[in-house]
Order: sequence, then C-alpha cells, then structure tokens
Amino acid sequence: MLTVFMEYKVNPETLQSYEYEMASVIDELKKLGAADIQWYRAADQPSLYVEYFKVNDKEAYETIKEKRTSREHPVFSKLFPLVSGGAEKIHCWAFEKMNVKEDL
Repeated sequence: MLTVFMEYKVNPETLQSYEYEMASVIDELKKLGAADIQWYRAADQPSLYVEYFKVNDKEAYETIKEKRTSREHPVFSKLFPLVSGGAEKIHCWAFEKMNVKEDL
C-alpha cells in the first residue's frame, strides 16, 4: 500500500471553478483505484491544495500520476487552466510506510 500526495497552487481567480471540478476528479480517482481520498486546503495559503489518497501498488500510482498530467484525459485536464503553472506544476509523490521502533 502506498500513500500518495498531490500538491499544487490554484489561480486565486479560479478557486470556485476548481472546487466545483474536484467532485469529478475525486470520482475519477476512485475509478482508478484510489482509496481513503482526502482533500486539503492550506490554512495559511488559501490557494495551496493537497490531495491525499492510498493505492495498492506502484503500478496504480504510476497510472494515476500519468493520467493526472495527461492533456488527453477528459476529467483531469480540466484542472490544468485552473492550476498556477498548469499540469507541470502538479507535484505528485508516493510514500511507503516505515515502521517506528514501537511498531517492531
């Protein structure tokens, strides 16, 4: 299981459109196998957003990452004009959980 974070800034003048489009984005993430999807807005930077979700494996992560930056994708590409810097500024990372001493 991998935990995925996606981070980007939204153009302030497009916040309302962005928040509207996110319902479709979340539905599409579910179709691609994402689970435990959470969506955050920075408390101190209202244009900064983070998506958090889990996927089963690296293959699912790579698929989602590729589709999120594809200009051909009918849902995800709708965000590109709303994100400051476009698709190139959508940052995506996958993390594996590490045990701490108390977990061993």
